[in-house]
Amino acid sequence: MRKQLLRPAPLRPGDTIGICTPSFPANVVYREKYLHGVAQLEALGFKVVEGDLTRSATLQGYRSGTPRARAAELMSLFEERAVRGIITTIGGNNSSSLIPYLDFEKIRASPKVFCGYSDITSLHLALLAYSGLSTFYGPAVMPSFGEWPSVLSETRESFMSAVGDGAAGERELIMPRRYSRHLRDAKGDAWKTEPRLWLDNSGPQIIYPGTVEAPCIVANLNTLVTAAGTDYFPDLTGRLLWLEEMNAPLSQEERSLRHLERLGVFDRIAGLLLSKPEFYTNDRAPFGYPDLVREIVAPRPNVPLVMELDLGHTVPMLTLAQETRLRVVARKGEPARLFTLEPMVRC
Repeated sequence: MRKQLLRPAPLRPGDTIGICTPSFPANVVYREKYLHGVAQLEALGFKVVEGDLTRSATLQGYRSGTPRARAAELMSLFEERAVRGIITTIGGNNSSSLIPYLDFEKIRASPKVFCGYSDITSLHLALLAYSGLSTFYGPAVMPSFGEWPSVLSETRESFMSAVGDGAAGERELIMPRRYSRHLRDAKGDAWKTEPRLWLDNSGPQIIYPGTVEAPCIVANLNTLVTAAGTDYFPDLTGRLLWLEEMNAPLSQEERSLRHLERLGVFDRIAGLLLSKPEFYTNDRAPFGYPDLVREIVAPRPNVPLVMELDLGHTVPMLTLAQETRLRVVARKGEPARLFTLEPMVRC
């Protein structure tokens, strides 16, 4: 049974943000860039505290600690009254391990802005299913706020607007004019010394037209598929599904999208939105990503399908809260437009 939706209070400069590391220990592996991300949050006017696990800078190879320790860190930040928002260090591969050890009733009793992306999808879905909390699919500390010399203006403005503007009504989601797929090594100095390479952003690509208003669920495609069969897999009936991906070789995208098709997802949703993947290859296929999507997702009357959006593993990136009501206007011969129809925080 779906919990009644709960939105957190706005997060504004002067508030305290807690940092947790529920999966990959980027705070250790990419220490300098992580600390720069913390400094950027402070430059935005926030006070920053690290969770116990993050502060101790320990790691267990691919993860920051045991599932219990990672869950305890997250719970302590939800229970700390001075903390008004929580941002993850980065994603990884195993945030789902925390789920059995979280107290969702305590989280529901202390709702806060919770923000992250990628593998953090597992926590977004679990928090929504078990506590009813609308969380924020948006920037993480190391990869996003750690951008050199400062967090990108488009990323910053979308985040601050989403988490802080409790009075906002209808507002258009504007895609950035430029984007980058330039990977700069953060273990050395390249993330600071190499000028970022930019590409012109041609904007959203309409695959199937349609105009619809519906709540939106945002998820990393790969992580969403791993949640199939669990009781925190979202009920997507009548929802706009916004998918994003880090690595998108067509062979893997076909497998993941076919899995969602077999689950009946594409027969139930009100529309499908797809972000640019960070890394894309056609695996020597004589067709591209849009062709594959058309092959798997059948057209339905007035159910829009729009690709090449900028949320998730995109540079810059937008921020969007789960279950935010959107209007998608995708008409043939016109640029696609997306609007948020309600505040993402409690007014």
